[in-house]
Amino acid sequence: MTQDASFNDGAEKPLRLHAVDADDLRVVSALVQDAVFPGSEMKWVAQDRRFAILLNRFRWEDAENAETRKRPYERVQAVLTFDDVTKVQSQGISRDADSVLSLLAVDFEPGEDGTGRITLTLAGDGAIALEVETIEAQLRDVTRPYVAPSKSQPRHPD
Repeated sequence: MTQDASFNDGAEKPLRLHAVDADDLRVVSALVQDAVFPGSEMKWVAQDRRFAILLNRFRWEDAENAETRKRPYERVQAVLTFDDVTKVQSQGISRDADSVLSLLAVDFEPGEDGTGRITLTLAGDGAIALEVETIEAQLRDVTRPYVAPSKSQPRHPD
């Protein structure tokens, strides 16, 4: 008999997710919401058709456990990559090391024959658009969790 994985199965393990369709990408979007990163930690390698970001993501998958176990909220460094990227455009962002960007959402707008546009929406009206031949995204935690510097859960105005 097989049993579905539970939410708690991944609570203390590093995430390693692979998104290949819009539904998968919505899961990745939820897990990277409120991730922060310096503008210098984005890279597009045109010849490899890969766009990547090293980000510090809030551990949404553990937030409820933190509240019930009375322990600090955590963040973890993770790499978010997109393959089969044919074009990258950005608006309203700085790529220097002093600028800290906050990722709010990752969305997909389908085009023809499986192509489309992935949009990374950033706080402060910034955005990054990736033209893709197909959805091929990975989210991989690369460090151990650490106490969130704010010691609180991100909140958004209603």
